[in-house]
Amino acid sequence: MEAQTAVHLLGRTSLFGSLNEADRAAIAARMRRVQFLPEQMIFSRGDPGREIYLVLEGRIRLSILSSDGRELSFAHAGPGSVFGEIAALDGGERTAGATAMTRVQALALPQRALLEAIENNPKVALAAIHFLCMRMRETDQRLEAIALHRIEVRLARLLLSALRLQSPSARGDRVPLDLGMSQGELALLIGASRPKVNIALALLEDMGAITRTGSKLGCNTAVLEGIADAE
Repeated sequence: MEAQTAVHLLGRTSLFGSLNEADRAAIAARMRRVQFLPEQMIFSRGDPGREIYLVLEGRIRLSILSSDGRELSFAHAGPGSVFGEIAALDGGERTAGATAMTRVQALALPQRALLEAIENNPKVALAAIHFLCMRMRETDQRLEAIALHRIEVRLARLLLSALRLQSPSARGDRVPLDLGMSQGELALLIGASRPKVNIALALLEDMGAITRTGSKLGCNTAVLEGIADAE
C-alpha cells in the first residue's frame, strides 16, 4: 500500500509528475521511510545533498539564516511535496536548511538512485530540466512580489496558494483554511514583519476577504482573487 501511495504522490509533484506510472514505480521502489520529530533539523545549509524527500504527513520549514542570525523562511513543504532536490540534482551543497514543524513521515530517495534514473531514462532527465526551470521562474516571481507588491496583495496570494493545495476546486465566501502556522511564520514566507502581517490580516478581514476564528480562516475566494490581481 505504501508503494502505491508513493507512486500516486510522486505523480502530483513538479519533479516527477510528468512520468508515467511505471517510471514512478521504479523510483518509488528505491525510496525508504523516514520520520522526524517537531523542530528536528533535517539538514542545514551547506550540508551535502545525499537524499531528496517526499512528504507523506506533516510540514517542513525551508529557511536560511541572514547575516545577523535571523531565520528567513521562504517555503513550506507539506504532504505530497518534494524537498531537498536541488543539491541532490547538481551534487552541490544544500542551499537552505530544512526543519520539521510537526511530526513528519516521509520517503527518502538516495542521490545515487536519482542520478541513476536520470542517466538511464531520458524522460527523467527531461523532467528534471523542466523542474529546475520552473524553480527559477518561481524564484523570480517571489523576488518581484516582495519588491513590488503591497503586503496584503502578497498575503492574499499566499492564502490562495494554500487553498489550491488544500482543495483545488474549492470556491465560495466561507471556504475553510487552517494554515497551521503562526503570524511569525506567515511573515517569514511573504518577506514582512509579524506586526505588519497582523495589520494585513485585519485589512483583509475588513475587505471581506477572510473571517478569523483563532488560527482558522474562512476565505472568500472571489474577494481574495480580486485583491491578488489588483497589481
